[in-house]
Amino acid sequence: MNSKLKDTLYEMYRRSYAASTPKGNWDELLANAPINEEGQKQIPYMDYECDHDVLVQIFEDVCKEKKIKGDNKATLSMSFFLGCSPKSK
Repeated sequence: MNSKLKDTLYEMYRRSYAASTPKGNWDELLANAPINEEGQKQIPYMDYECDHDVLVQIFEDVCKEKKIKGDNKATLSMSFFLGCSPKSK
């Protein structure tokens, strides 16, 4: 994933954790995440909940703002919804 897409994904995470219950700070979660045996950061995303419709709106809004379309949007969709976003209600 190139840096523009990674920055876009992180913006989606920032907004989704800010809208979650309990509220979270993506940058703090990322900075304080423990690292597992495989060198991956362990984000406690299952500790946070966000309404599915809110997650979809965040995804669409950020893609529109960053002018993300086509294959890049599909890549971000998989990464966001199947990645470290808060669990949906």
